[in-house]
Amino acid sequence: MLSELVKTTTRDALRLDGALFTPSTATSLELDACLLLHGVGGNFYGGNLFEFLTPKLLELGIAILRVNTRGHDAFSWATTQAGPSRQGSAYEIVDHCRNDVAAWVDFLVARGFQRVGLFGHSLGAVKAIYSQAYDPHAAVKCILAASPPRLSYSAFQNGPDSSVFFEAITTAQQHVQAGRAETLFQTKFPVPLLVAAAAYLDKYGSDERYNVLRFVDRLTCPLLVTYGQRELESGNIAFAGMHEAIRSAGPASQTVPRSQTVPRSQTVSPSQTVSPSQTVDVFTIANADHFYSGVYDALGEQLVDWLQKRFDT
Repeated sequence: MLSELVKTTTRDALRLDGALFTPSTATSLELDACLLLHGVGGNFYGGNLFEFLTPKLLELGIAILRVNTRGHDAFSWATTQAGPSRQGSAYEIVDHCRNDVAAWVDFLVARGFQRVGLFGHSLGAVKAIYSQAYDPHAAVKCILAASPPRLSYSAFQNGPDSSVFFEAITTAQQHVQAGRAETLFQTKFPVPLLVAAAAYLDKYGSDERYNVLRFVDRLTCPLLVTYGQRELESGNIAFAGMHEAIRSAGPASQTVPRSQTVPRSQTVSPSQTVSPSQTVDVFTIANADHFYSGVYDALGEQLVDWLQKRFDT
């Protein structure tokens, strides 16, 4: 599977890198390309999920662009007009993803791909939804969001790990108030990580800027959301009940029955009851964890089935 290493520059002058995979056959879909966005600390060249999905989507005849956002890896240095800049998930301000997504979609359009889908996993799924809710690109025709977490201060403060959460929030606030916004500290919530104080407050603070339930209804293109059965049942407040919450928060819901999940080698079609331009379809993948370990086929089949139903000419 050959790829072309590519790069782009964002409108705030940050260089990003990626890999473009071109299909060997023409597509029958009204979709030319799909942009793949990694999760926290990920990158375009790693991860079993992207390794599986790339050939699966190429079989549809659509080009695949796997990319870095400025939050790639835990720590990284980026080239800017002002010189080197510290980046990576430890320093990431999620709102800046609007610049990253726009630059990569512009890159695809310049290459002749006029109809683009966004696929994001975890925080990448949040970025895909957030970017198109607040900074939509005319070339983006759909969003595929795998396991977007609930980034909600109010949910975290009432969750089972609230004491650990408040310890992290307090530490971050103290650093920022003392003028140490980029000071790194170790936290255990939501997972063990080393993160800058300002970046932690940006992502998990009381403003809830990235709570997808607050802006999913702003989308004007079709949205497919998937969750793993195991992550929904894990008790993690970031995912508990999210499949139901997104169904309720979207502009229009087309979903499988509440008790139904999508097992391997089987997909479930949502009812056709609303306009295809503003819909949220939610599916649960049976036996899947947050990373869809061991059930890539079921996830891939669901994505392909949805794309074919939505965009087959």
